[in-house]
Amino acid sequence: MKIFVSGGAKNGKSSFAQNTVKRMAGSGPLYYIATMEPHDGEDDERIRRHVADRAGMGFQTVECPRNILDCLSSVDTNAAFLLDSVTALLSNEMFPPPLYETDVLAGKRVALELIELSRRVRDIVFVSDFIYSDAALFSETTEQYRRALAHVDRMLAAECDGVAELFAANVIWHKGGAPE
Repeated sequence: MKIFVSGGAKNGKSSFAQNTVKRMAGSGPLYYIATMEPHDGEDDERIRRHVADRAGMGFQTVECPRNILDCLSSVDTNAAFLLDSVTALLSNEMFPPPLYETDVLAGKRVALELIELSRRVRDIVFVSDFIYSDAALFSETTEQYRRALAHVDRMLAAECDGVAELFAANVIWHKGGAPE
């Protein structure tokens, strides 16, 4: 089963995704694909919080901030996976160091790679941030990122069996439903 989870910051996406993929895994292997590259103390704290939240759940963490298909070389693909997050992965791919110049093709490449990843593993839950409701005017670079993430999100939603939106820890299923 393939599930796409989206929602605003601090709405319970990660906890929901962890519990969902845990149910999908049953007693089988369970992987957490971590995509965030920390850039400051706030990022470090967020990572620590996520690690603590999944402690004791049986996840094997695979760090893969870029080239997402590379993670397949070190895992059992007949397993359940949680990729957290699509948002961070795209940011890493779109603004690679050291120059952080915008790679405008990153959105299309990331979408195709994530779809390929979903086809190569038994079960997967993708987590992405909903960043589209602001009425503010953003820089062209930010708008390029938002458009690229929207493209990736739409492609994943179309590919997945289930699409869930979280807000204030409430779940709305837009496609499919919770795994048994």
